[in-house]
Amino acid sequence: MSKGPHETSSEIHPFDQSGVLRSSDGILRYQEIAATLTEMIQRSVEEYRDSEALVELGGSRITFGELWDRSTACAGGLVERGLKSGDRVTLTLGAGVDWVVGFLGVIFAGGIVVPVNTRLTEKEVEFVISDSDAKFAIDTKEDLVGNTHYLYLDALPTDPAAIFYTSGTTGFPKGAVLSHENFVATVENCRRAAGLEKGGMRSLISVPLFHVTGCNSQLMPALGLGGTSVIMPGLDLNLFFQAMRQESINLLLSVPAIYWLVLNTPEFSSLEVGGVSWVLYGGAPTPPNLVKAIRKSFPNAKLGNGFGLTESSALATFLPDHYATLRPETVGFAVPVVDAAIFEPDPDSSIGELMLRGQSVSQSYWNNPVASERTFVNGWCMTGDMARIDPEGFVTIVDRKKDMVNRGGENVYSVEVENAISALPGVFEVAVVPVPDEVMGEKVGAIIFPIPGVELDPYQVAESLKGVIADYKIPEYISVSKEPLPRNPGGKILKGKFKGKTDWSRVRLKSK
Repeated sequence: MSKGPHETSSEIHPFDQSGVLRSSDGILRYQEIAATLTEMIQRSVEEYRDSEALVELGGSRITFGELWDRSTACAGGLVERGLKSGDRVTLTLGAGVDWVVGFLGVIFAGGIVVPVNTRLTEKEVEFVISDSDAKFAIDTKEDLVGNTHYLYLDALPTDPAAIFYTSGTTGFPKGAVLSHENFVATVENCRRAAGLEKGGMRSLISVPLFHVTGCNSQLMPALGLGGTSVIMPGLDLNLFFQAMRQESINLLLSVPAIYWLVLNTPEFSSLEVGGVSWVLYGGAPTPPNLVKAIRKSFPNAKLGNGFGLTESSALATFLPDHYATLRPETVGFAVPVVDAAIFEPDPDSSIGELMLRGQSVSQSYWNNPVASERTFVNGWCMTGDMARIDPEGFVTIVDRKKDMVNRGGENVYSVEVENAISALPGVFEVAVVPVPDEVMGEKVGAIIFPIPGVELDPYQVAESLKGVIADYKIPEYISVSKEPLPRNPGGKILKGKFKGKTDWSRVRLKSK
């Protein structure tokens, strides 16, 4: 790197920073939290033993005490099978009580858990197993049973606890190594950023547990704060509404697309949502008009937009309720033990690559020194996200570095164009991608999926954007999709599926 990061100090301090100190290596750290994930869970069990910890919709429900007993028995079974501290164990069960028992069982045995995306192909699963050099697998209920209880107590805060493989939208996935302190610091970040309370939380988990959003931003905070996790085995709107009616849900966290579906389902109008205290969202850009709709639909709830990535253990920045509708185009402020900075910002736009460091941020990929050296530089994680940080400390994500459109030397950031298109009547979702061009190098293309039953005219879409965004940012190629846009389990649109595969010649706009 020829230059260091450009750090911007915030004029607004929205989060509790008490007990946060910067260590000699420059990393912000909490001073009074559990040292390990095991210690965090143990504290909750001691305080909330008879309280409900997990509810599997359509399945079982267990208390913190029962979760502890089952997880330590699972650990005992793994040790009986020969597991040694540091061994990797893949976890391929579906979302539910058994998944959580398996996850904690591996941790309690001193192993490193490798959650596996259940939607991967057989070949992709084989890669994860091979790359992680997993010694054991938990893929049946029988793998959770042991004859003795076991608890490994020699883990250090910096020891690996889990390896989460990235979605692998391009090339092979990379395994982000998350330590015990990464997990525990993330729980404290969530508590302080969203204003979560100890005990009484009933969180509906509608996103996969094998990604950090479901595991680290929902499951672990509930376990660490004595709350209840109500787990959906998969996305099912009927099950969602059933849970809302029967399980006294007071915390929701999901991706924007799911909120749009929920709010536009006729059944929602008859739903009693007065008891919902938190509605949190993230994982993909959230159009300002959707934020307004969420605010109107959940009048008693605090809103919050969380941004993060696998490498940051989930939450890295958070837009709290006070600013949710004032600054919806941003992802808020860096959470208490995370520094956010911009690498080599453009002198005119202040946009550059977002960098993160902190107690909750990973330090490496598993078994991939080349990728680690490229991503983790001098203690900073290079996110691959193009962003700006304003003087008040608000972080605005403008694009993925690889998705930015370079139109004849002019950088066009897809998120800005997508937000403009999303605000137009009849648009359900949109993806903006570069289209190769012999003269300009790249031009702007947009694939739009309309609200069911709505007819969209590509030419009218382009006309409607005049005066909203600069003329060179208006897509010259627009395709109207008949199907919802493909997404990974974390809710992000898979733009790679459009590149080189869309017949732009049929939808090119003749005038702008």
